[in-house]
Amino acid sequence: MRMILVATLGALVAVLAVGVLVVIRKPVDGRRSVRWAGLVITALVAAALTPLTVDDAGSAAFFLLGVPVVGAALPLLAQRFAGRTGLVDLLAGAVIGGWGLLLALGGLGVAFLPSALLFVANAAQALVPDRRPPADPTPTA
Repeated sequence: MRMILVATLGALVAVLAVGVLVVIRKPVDGRRSVRWAGLVITALVAAALTPLTVDDAGSAAFFLLGVPVVGAALPLLAQRFAGRTGLVDLLAGAVIGGWGLLLALGGLGVAFLPSALLFVANAAQALVPDRRPPADPTPTA
C-alpha cells in the first residue's frame, strides 16, 4: 500500500511540475511536450508498481500495467498523422482514467489518475476554441 501511495504522490507532483513548466516557459509545441511527459509519467508509475503487481497478479501484471502505457503512447503516434490529435488526447485520458478507476478497486489504479488528468487537460486546450480577440498590430503610444 505504501508503494501505491508513493507512486501516486510522485505522479501528482510530476503532473503539477509539467503544468507549471508549460505555463512558465511557454514552449513552442507545448502540447507535444505534455504528451511526452504523460507517457514518461505513466511508464514510471507502471515501472514503480511492477514488483507489487507481479507479486499479486503474476503474469497478468503485464496486461494490468500495459494498458495505461499503451494508452499514453497513442497520442504520440497520432501526432505523426494529420488530424485532430486533441480527440486522441481525450481518448488517452479516458482510457488511462477508466483503467485507473477499474484498477482502483484493488487500490492499484489510483496512481494512474494524475497522468489521465494531464491528457484530459491537454485535450481541453486543443479542443476548446480560443475566444480571445486577436492582438491589435498597431502600437499604442
